[in-house]
Amino acid sequence: MITFLVQKNHFKQINDRHGHAAGDALLKATADRLAHYVGSAGVAGRLGGDEFAAVVIDDHGTVSDLLAVLHGVLARPADGLDPAVHTTVSLGWVRAEDHPGEDLSGLLRRADEAMYAAKQGRAGVRRAGLGRLFATWSGRRAGRRGSGADSAPGVAA
Repeated sequence: MITFLVQKNHFKQINDRHGHAAGDALLKATADRLAHYVGSAGVAGRLGGDEFAAVVIDDHGTVSDLLAVLHGVLARPADGLDPAVHTTVSLGWVRAEDHPGEDLSGLLRRADEAMYAAKQGRAGVRRAGLGRLFATWSGRRAGRRGSGADSAPGVAA
């Protein structure tokens, strides 16, 4: 099982520059594309703001291919929007079998940390490191609102 998080980069600037209708269209396109590519292999949804999550069963070991495709597909402008509305995404993921006994909340926190590392390193896609410690006592990355208890939030390893 793979858990991953996706965040639209510079979403606030898109809303500010192109208006909320453009931002809403971009969020809808992201949700639709994510649901299409995850398909029946998992479940996907919007966590809030510009963040999305998915849990996918990886029976055939092809999730890394899916993530590479998603990274490109989710960065495309929404249909009907000005092509100048350019966006990128950061994607963090974790494989459940690398963290035996970890519940979904823990896996989401690890995927969130990997997503933040991808955003900071401009890597685009990042896998959660094994045994990675989080930046704050609550298990959330620095600068993230809320506590660990309220989170349900090429491929580099």
